[in-house]
Amino acid sequence: MSYLVDGNNVMGQRVGWHRDKAGARRRLLGELARLVREAGLSVEVVFDGAPEEHFPDGSSFMGVRVFYAERGSNADERIKRLVEASREPRTLKVVTSDRELASYVRQYGAHVVRSGEFRRRLDERTSAGGAKAAREARDGVAASELGEWMSYFGVAPEDDEEPPVAAEVLRPSLKQQPKKKRKKR
Repeated sequence: MSYLVDGNNVMGQRVGWHRDKAGARRRLLGELARLVREAGLSVEVVFDGAPEEHFPDGSSFMGVRVFYAERGSNADERIKRLVEASREPRTLKVVTSDRELASYVRQYGAHVVRSGEFRRRLDERTSAGGAKAAREARDGVAASELGEWMSYFGVAPEDDEEPPVAAEVLRPSLKQQPKKKRKKR
């Protein structure tokens, strides 16, 4: 199943989200990208307001398609059009708290998940992976994410190789151990 998320509805489930709308968008995108990566789901999100500079309308962020309400409209109308245009609306799960929108998309056979329930599911996934997330935050990028980030920034896998000297520069406190000679067989 694919998820079509009313971004502002899900962001609105957190107290104080409106104080930093751009930050709330980025946090939600990160959570949705983690959901895509860990659960292998297809996710699209629609936000009210003007597009972000780094996430233009129709762009993809780590597997999450990003859309915005059109000028003079709102996210609900954009979601309606996306559902109407879907080849398989019965495979969609529309995440919203808007009753009118929920009723509309159900007419096309789409399933509805309330924003609060979806927020709880995201939070449960985050808390379940809390220790892992803390470890990754401490250690840096997780090995499972490395390929995605390299692709996102246009780095080829062969570009990731460090010259042998780099390890010595990065760890000057380690003493050089003499290399053991291998016996020829």
